[in-house]
Amino acid sequence: MNLAEMSIKEIRDLLEKMDEVPKDFLQLLKEDKRKGVHDLVRQMEQAKARQEKLACQWEEMTTFERSLRAEGYEHLLGIDEVGRGPLAGPVVAAAVCLPPDFYLPGLNDSKKLPAATREAFYEVIASKAVAVGIGIVSAERIDEINILEATKEAMKLAIADASLAPDACLIDAVQLKDLPYRQLPIIGGDGKSVSIAAASVVAKVTRDRIMAKYAEIYPQYGFEKNAGYGTAEHLAALERCGSTPIHRRTFTGVKAQA
Repeated sequence: MNLAEMSIKEIRDLLEKMDEVPKDFLQLLKEDKRKGVHDLVRQMEQAKARQEKLACQWEEMTTFERSLRAEGYEHLLGIDEVGRGPLAGPVVAAAVCLPPDFYLPGLNDSKKLPAATREAFYEVIASKAVAVGIGIVSAERIDEINILEATKEAMKLAIADASLAPDACLIDAVQLKDLPYRQLPIIGGDGKSVSIAAASVVAKVTRDRIMAKYAEIYPQYGFEKNAGYGTAEHLAALERCGSTPIHRRTFTGVKAQA
């Protein structure tokens, strides 16, 4: 192979076809005098570094899962919720059981992911998961029992909806009473366990879609953008138009307008 006779585009196309670049070929690329070739090498090395970082992160975020499976636990449900803080809309929980060979580098707490990435990851999780359950508790119910109890209720509903009796549940920070399975509450779990992170993504995408539907019914509040959180736009709409049936009337910011 005469590298000097190849155009930069030809080299790029060749690199894209390679699963791994041989060391001798990489050395030839580094010795090439063309800036465009040096740019390709730099991009390739940066991409490799990102892949290695994501692989390391994945290893760390599967620590709890690997430990539980080593103890004989097979079906592990990761459980998380979204929507504790908004002034409007439900609290939504998800329960997700991932297969042992599941690999989705970059999976993390849904709040740390761009919306497009969340949507893409949601589709992968939904298609590859052993089981997925959703629990939804309305604003009216939140007002009746308070947001913490509503969160726990949503989590229990999600577990029941998963249609799979888990061997153990990995839960983001919360301990659930009367749950006949081993529980492993993990503070900050959506950033420490892939199972909980997967549940975080499913819950977030599910709730955002619900709020986008509500935005069609109540367009003045901007729910498609703020998801019910107390943004300046939302608070101004509350002051101007009052609350709706999906607002949490016990929450500060809504009480005055209820």
